[in-house]
Amino acid sequence: MGKVLTLRGLQRELRRLRPEAKVVFTNGCFDIIHAGHVRYLEKAKRLGDILVVGLNSDRSVRKIKGRGRPLVSERDRAAVLSALKVVDYVVLFGEPTPIRLIEAIRPDVLVKGADWKPGHIVGEELVRSYGGRVRRITLLEGRSTSRIIDRILRLHGKRGA
Repeated sequence: MGKVLTLRGLQRELRRLRPEAKVVFTNGCFDIIHAGHVRYLEKAKRLGDILVVGLNSDRSVRKIKGRGRPLVSERDRAAVLSALKVVDYVVLFGEPTPIRLIEAIRPDVLVKGADWKPGHIVGEELVRSYGGRVRRITLLEGRSTSRIIDRILRLHGKRGA
């Protein structure tokens, strides 16, 4: 079985692995995966046994980031994420937030970047309601997909394209 699963397939896998395994969940667009993403996922993985990454679909990335995004298709983003040793499973979602995934998966640990303020993390109350933990991870300074895009445009003289 591969690492990129449907929600139903993921639920089946997690039933098989629990209760022995502690499940960590995080989510994001992961458009142009960079060192900041990798470091973040490594830190998330250390908080449990199984790291599940909820990946925004192309449609939901467009709603969040705008018309020109994502630059990399959901299929390719899922392939790159699933190739990372620290990522155990990838599941796509098309909604603006991952709340449906969080409700279905019921992770032991919910992880977001430290740029998310306490009280503003989607699923935070739910996870705490059943005894789960919410952790914020410090991001690697100066690393972002938007910065990479800006640098490419600046270097190649196509600002505003």
